[in-house]
Amino acid sequence: MPHFSIYEALMVAAFGASWPAAIYRTWKAKNPTGKSLLFQWLILFGYAAGIIHKLLYSQDWVLGIYIFNLVMVAIDTFLVYKYRFAMRRKAAEDSGAAEER
Repeated sequence: MPHFSIYEALMVAAFGASWPAAIYRTWKAKNPTGKSLLFQWLILFGYAAGIIHKLLYSQDWVLGIYIFNLVMVAIDTFLVYKYRFAMRRKAAEDSGAAEER
């Protein structure tokens, strides 16, 4: 029978509690300035490692929290890429329009 730790569950839930708010702020502002993609990818890697560990060695319901957190970070990372691309495209269009003047 798998052993689960309430402390692990609390830790992972606490780490994940901020991601819905981070997603909302990124989505509303449509401006990812100040967000670190390196940090985002490190967090994704960490959650993926936790999921692999859970699948291989300790299958319990805490796996669901890891998966939820991974999905939340992936959504925020997607939004960062999306809005950075949009900002760069707009900047290029604005500089192109300024050159035409």
